[in-house]
Amino acid sequence: MTKVLVLHSVSLVRSALAALLRSEGRFEVTSAGWRAAARQAESLRPDVTVVDLDCPGATAVLADDGRAGDRQVLAPPSPVLVLASTGAPGLLHRAFRAEARGYVDKDGSPGRLVRAVRKVAAGERFIDASLASAFMEADPVPLSPRELSVLTRAAEGDSIAEIACTLHLASGTVRNYMAAATRKTGARNLIDAIRISRRAGWV
Repeated sequence: MTKVLVLHSVSLVRSALAALLRSEGRFEVTSAGWRAAARQAESLRPDVTVVDLDCPGATAVLADDGRAGDRQVLAPPSPVLVLASTGAPGLLHRAFRAEARGYVDKDGSPGRLVRAVRKVAAGERFIDASLASAFMEADPVPLSPRELSVLTRAAEGDSIAEIACTLHLASGTVRNYMAAATRKTGARNLIDAIRISRRAGWV
């Protein structure tokens, strides 16, 4: 049996995705919200973790600081398969930098998701052609992985102290990353930098 962990902030959506996978193949499926993600990953040790990129909180799963395989939520990490839309190429690049193994277009058929889970569980990559085009059309992300991690946490309402604790940084370093992100995005302030980055699909 292929063990699959489905993460989503909306209970109804994650339950529907789990039910779909259970009905289509030999999958042992567990679904969870973000707060339970680490605990479920630790106990289940899934072969594949499915994450909806458009879901608030998804970027925390994909957060990295430049080291291969480093993620803030999943420990130990498992191969990640993302559900994405063509309208958020910045998020696709974020997932790519975090070494997600599968990319499924949310406008595709349920069978594509099933096939992608099987491919990723077998150690292969899966990328829908429509999302490959979105990769090509995306503008380069001007922010470093650390700046993105800090900006993402700030966008989710974390204080400087909370960001520093989560990312194991000094508070002054967090402020420096915030200032750099604001400058690189051409924003007037941190709130504007978050708005610009969200519109571009970076956070």
